[in-house]
Amino acid sequence: MATTVSLFDDEFLKKLEYLSILSKRLFAGQLKAERRAKRRGTGLEFADYRQYVAGDDFRHLDWKAYLRLNRLILRLFEEEEDLPIYIFVDASQSMSYGNPSKFDYARRVAAALCYIGLSNLDRVNVIAYSNRVKGELQPQRGKGKIFRVFKFLEEMTTGGETNAKESFKTYCTETRRRGLAVVISDFFDASGFQMGLDILRHFKHDIFILNVANHEEVDPALKGELVLVDSENNVSREVTVTPSLLASYKIEYNRFCTDIESYCSKYQLGYVRTVTDFPFEELVLKVFRQGRFLK
Repeated sequence: MATTVSLFDDEFLKKLEYLSILSKRLFAGQLKAERRAKRRGTGLEFADYRQYVAGDDFRHLDWKAYLRLNRLILRLFEEEEDLPIYIFVDASQSMSYGNPSKFDYARRVAAALCYIGLSNLDRVNVIAYSNRVKGELQPQRGKGKIFRVFKFLEEMTTGGETNAKESFKTYCTETRRRGLAVVISDFFDASGFQMGLDILRHFKHDIFILNVANHEEVDPALKGELVLVDSENNVSREVTVTPSLLASYKIEYNRFCTDIESYCSKYQLGYVRTVTDFPFEELVLKVFRQGRFLK
């Protein structure tokens, strides 16, 4: 289980405020909850016609069409709605690895993204998942709600294997409204990382991927006779770690990360790869520079 000590202290809050100010200066034209979707409603932009049915608003009848066709025709308009932000934090057992753990790092990044979203009056949702949806913070709006976010993130714990497909399917089926889905994870999923992301794409979310790793996973300093234990299912295996085995591991791990990046490129998803000793505030700025989180 990852520690929650001093995750969100005064120094962290100062960095969040700095990020908020800097983001407004650097990306002023992209702020103010500009992720918007069109929906049929009572806005000002004309969209289509349809036959009048009992209960429709008489104010939107097209009387000229009535004179021509002798039928009651309703004018439909489009209105814009802000798209919510969904931040999915991987809380499976493998995220507890490292010092600082991937889980602690993910929660700090999630808190920073929430703070920026709340500051810009976006509706922000936070979801913890592993092989299921483990918890959800209902939509929050306004910078003052950041302490609710902190409390939710601090109370999250790691455990279980990853099954993003089932987790995202459950959540998206119950929460049909599309938005910006940010997934913070190591993507160690026995079913493959693609299946979970396919679910988010199916539900028309705009997706941003944050692939988090620990340096020891990227470049392990191991040698000799060891017993390696799977970080999610606790299956152990005796291995003899040789230079050639380490080289093969690095090739496979880099291929794994490249596959994620290629998937994101193919479907035009946002993607950032990071390690836990990279300053979280610099990572957040990298996210902003891709022009997705703030658009």
